[in-house]
Amino acid sequence: MALKATIFKAELQVSDMDRSYFQSHSLTVARHPSETDERMMIRLLAFALNADESLQFTKGLSSDDEPDLWKKNLHGGIEQWIEVGLPDERRIRKGCNRADQVIIYAYGERTAPIWWKNIEADLKRFNNLTIYYLSDADTEAIAAIAARNMSLQATVQDGEAWFGNAETTRVVSPEIWRATDL
Repeated sequence: MALKATIFKAELQVSDMDRSYFQSHSLTVARHPSETDERMMIRLLAFALNADESLQFTKGLSSDDEPDLWKKNLHGGIEQWIEVGLPDERRIRKGCNRADQVIIYAYGERTAPIWWKNIEADLKRFNNLTIYYLSDADTEAIAAIAARNMSLQATVQDGEAWFGNAETTRVVSPEIWRATDL
């Protein structure tokens, strides 16, 4: 018998000073059986950093054709393709060819730098690609606040995010490994 996804509910209050975006989102997140709390919370952080009424979670790990999050326009075109983790070059190429903007949130202190070193040269041709790196300290701290029902706040300013709940907040500072040429 196949394992089923675990459902998490999150009330996310986003105050993005950089984009003048202030909104509450009621989110339902399906955590794949092979997904960790850390990865799921990074998906929530990615949502907060790119929050928009049209941004939505996809099938993610359950599908090769979809990223973790995407924002589509009214005609079905993909405006943003957002990946969490260390996707291979083929997957990144697919996203860059299908979407206006691709954002990757890489993490893993031991594996991410090796991944980046091996893939960096192959990605130079994509001018719509941005890659951020999240430190282990940041990802472990936000993973610690994972719960089946969450009330989260995210304040974004100057590229940093204050992300947390009523008991604890972490300042997350994504390191830019590659910026979009757009």
